[in-house]
Amino acid sequence: MDTKSRAQARWSVLSVIALGILASLAPIGAAGQSLAQAPPQNPAARVTLDQAIDLALKHNHSLLAARTMISQNQAQEITANLRPNPVGLIDEQYLPFFSPSAFTHDYVDTSAVFDLGFSYLIERGKKRQRRLEAARDQTSVTTATVTDDERALTANVAQQFIGALLAKANLDRAQQNLMSFQQTVEISQSKFQAGALSEGDLLKIKLQLLQFQMDLSAAKLARVQALASLRQLIGFDAVPENYEVDGDLSYESLHLNLDDLKMLALRTRPDLRAAVLGVKAAQSQYTLAKANGKQDLGVTFTYNHLGGVSTGSLFFNMQIPIFDHNQGEIARTRYAITQSQELSSEQASIALTDVVNSYESFHTSDEVVQLYQSGYLKQAEDSRDISQYAYQRGAASLLDYLDAERSYRSTELAYRLALASYMSSLEQLRQAVGTRSLQ
Repeated sequence: MDTKSRAQARWSVLSVIALGILASLAPIGAAGQSLAQAPPQNPAARVTLDQAIDLALKHNHSLLAARTMISQNQAQEITANLRPNPVGLIDEQYLPFFSPSAFTHDYVDTSAVFDLGFSYLIERGKKRQRRLEAARDQTSVTTATVTDDERALTANVAQQFIGALLAKANLDRAQQNLMSFQQTVEISQSKFQAGALSEGDLLKIKLQLLQFQMDLSAAKLARVQALASLRQLIGFDAVPENYEVDGDLSYESLHLNLDDLKMLALRTRPDLRAAVLGVKAAQSQYTLAKANGKQDLGVTFTYNHLGGVSTGSLFFNMQIPIFDHNQGEIARTRYAITQSQELSSEQASIALTDVVNSYESFHTSDEVVQLYQSGYLKQAEDSRDISQYAYQRGAASLLDYLDAERSYRSTELAYRLALASYMSSLEQLRQAVGTRSLQ
């Protein structure tokens, strides 16, 4: 080869290398330009279960409205502790309004009558102290009731949070299933073009793809609805619109003793504490009714001016308890004590029943999850993978592969539902006991 030919060959090689470098740089430049032009996106706020409960206790409007009842009862304590107001008295008699000419200093001093004084009601039977005691006991009952509202809200938030976790897991699995089956569709399309697959089998696979797409759409809708319901409980203003739940469906084996849980419920359940305090409040009302049966003493002192002489008068008055000494209200409040005692005993029975039912539900859910984890879930996945591998290589029929795929999907979905049911039953047990700490 002469010098000219070698120079032309060298130039051709250099041109090819330059074009290759430019081609490799072009996507990088385009990508860099698109990244530079893309607006920054704020990451979605992630909320854990504990954070969701804390936000709900701070921002839930129903709970905030219930808490005002405590303040209202405390205001009633102020009213109950008030003493009666004194009453001022003044009168002027025999003034000559119709004979203005007789309106002289001497007439007013000697003939007119002037009285000036005040009266005060002396409460007997320690009525004020009994009113205050009854008001304070009612505040205690209201406080325990609001605490029970917090317990119910906490359980609702936890249940809704688990529902959101399940919706998120279903959405992730639906996306993965769709991507995996799309690969199967692409392989089947290639086999059809190569003449190794009939058109009827190809259409069956494409129709199966529609089911995966519908599952994905349903999972997206369920996720949006679950997050919206959870946001309603924790407060729409407490989290941004694009928030996400932080966590996964998980299983943690717990060994709990039923008798210990019963004793713990009797100590910690706020509704049971409210029922016990209700008995004390009823007793306070009975004591107040007996105090109201005592007749109060009215005391009046007046300054009198008559006939040019100034004098003072002192009066006492009291009802004579012949007919009414509050016997009806005393009897009613005595029966109310019995009613409160029966309701307290019934509430204890309800609490123990809740613990037993929740405990059995928890153990049933635990056994179901363990069944799946013992091998059934892995067997369904292996069966699907084997059928997919065999079908892609022509060693299995289309019906066998689709049947294995459906079995795996139903088994995997049932496992996620079992996990969610286990977590929900654990939350129900916590609600039944009255505390989130079960150890």
